[in-house]
Amino acid sequence: MYGFTLRRVAETTVPLRDFLMTDCGISRKMLTQIKQGGLILVDGKPRTVRYDIRAGEAVTVHFPVEQPAETMVRSKRPLTILFEDDYLLAVDKPAGIATIPSRLHPDDTLANAVLGYYEQIGLQSAIHVINRLDRDTSGVVLFAKYAYVHHRFSELQQTGGLSRTYLALVEGPLEPQTIDAPIGRAPDSIMERIVTADGQHAVTHILEAEAHGAYTALSIALETGRTHQIRVHLRHIGHPLLGDTMYGGKTVLDRHALHSASAAFHHPLTGEELFIQAPDPADFQFIL
Repeated sequence: MYGFTLRRVAETTVPLRDFLMTDCGISRKMLTQIKQGGLILVDGKPRTVRYDIRAGEAVTVHFPVEQPAETMVRSKRPLTILFEDDYLLAVDKPAGIATIPSRLHPDDTLANAVLGYYEQIGLQSAIHVINRLDRDTSGVVLFAKYAYVHHRFSELQQTGGLSRTYLALVEGPLEPQTIDAPIGRAPDSIMERIVTADGQHAVTHILEAEAHGAYTALSIALETGRTHQIRVHLRHIGHPLLGDTMYGGKTVLDRHALHSASAAFHHPLTGEELFIQAPDPADFQFIL
């Protein structure tokens, strides 16, 4: 089992159930799992959720052991680890592999490699991806080591507490700007997206634009997270990603030129302010 400890600060007395759900962000479903296979201690003594917790008492929650999906294959693919603690793993995803298994890529994905790494370090848990990247996008991918940590990161994302930047390469000159254009599925296509009036709200911020001869390197932040958002928005303004054949990019790379450069956030369990950065990929060096 894994767990954490949080001390009650407020002077008022409340049922332990309310404290766990409100102060600790534990969902009703998780609370049921804890009652069935975990443990709740108050100042070191086992307590039920009906216990009234007072100011100054320390609550320790132990969650049940998690099991990965039986069909999930463990891969020996090496990982480039950018950050790791008891709750979080950040890795530098190479281009050319999927983030999670699918029918087309069932066993050699980044998630399979992470599960193999968990086995190496003796960690028994399931896979919880915080941010997914397209197969050909490289860079920072965050994994929560446990379901509760993933839940806390979901809360963080909903309140804008997790900010990420991307490095993109395009052809021609371009200025920093905001692209606000709705995105929907292209007719007769499963994968392709387009800017369309009846699409979902989508906003992309080009924070910096640095010219490199005939090409421009962009630093981009997303306000929304639609499928293929950066790729679609850049085509929409006439500057598709280099190598992005789906959206009209010049074929000077073997993949589309998009890299998840950084992630910044306050750790939802430790409170630590973190900035995780992936180095520029080697195949971008002909421009950078």
